[in-house]
Amino acid sequence: MQEFIIQIMNQFGYFGIFFLIALENIFPPIPSEVILLFGGFMTTYTKLNLFGVVIASTLGSLLGAIALYFVGKILNKERLKKIVNGKIGKVLRLKASDIDKADHWFDTKGNKTVFFCRFIPIVRSLISIPAGMSEMPMGKFLLYTTTGTLIWNTVLSLLGNKVGENWEDILLIFENYSHIVAIVLVIIFLVGIYYFYHKKLKKQH
Repeated sequence: MQEFIIQIMNQFGYFGIFFLIALENIFPPIPSEVILLFGGFMTTYTKLNLFGVVIASTLGSLLGAIALYFVGKILNKERLKKIVNGKIGKVLRLKASDIDKADHWFDTKGNKTVFFCRFIPIVRSLISIPAGMSEMPMGKFLLYTTTGTLIWNTVLSLLGNKVGENWEDILLIFENYSHIVAIVLVIIFLVGIYYFYHKKLKKQH
C-alpha cells in the first residue's frame, strides 16, 4: 500500500495527493499519514511546495467528506427508524426512540464532534456519515471539517518537510498512535454496548 501511494504521488504530484486523500476519506484503511508526511518530504526535493500540498490534501479531504455526508443523508433518520422497527431492531433491541436520542445528541454536540474527530484515525472519515444523517447544516459541516482537516494536514506536511528523509520514523509514531486509538475505540464501543443494554434490561425489570 505504501509503495503504491508513493508511486502515485511521485507520478502525479498535487493531483496524486488530492486523489489519494479523497480516496482515504472514503476508504479509511488508506493511511493519510503516509500521504501527508511523504508529501511534506517531497517539498524538499521536487517542485512541490508546502502550501500546494496542504491545499491539495485539504481539497481532497473535503471531497471525500462531502461524499460520505451525502451517504449519511441517504441513510437518514427516518430510514433508520424503519430498519429499527423491523427484525433488525428486535434482534439488536433497538427502538425508534433510540435513533431520536442519538440524533438529538449529534444536534447538540455535532459541531465539536466533527471538528475534533478530524484528528482521530478512521473516525475522521466516518464522522461525516452521522453528520449527514442528522442533517447538520452544510455550512457548519464544511466549516468544522475544513478547519480540523486544515490543521491536521498542515501539521503532518510540516513534519514531513522538517524531518525530510526520516519521514518514515515519524510515520511509525503515528502508526502506533493509530493502533492505540483503534484499541481505545473498540473498548469504548464495547463498554457503550454493555451500558446501553444494561440500562434497557433494568427498565424491563
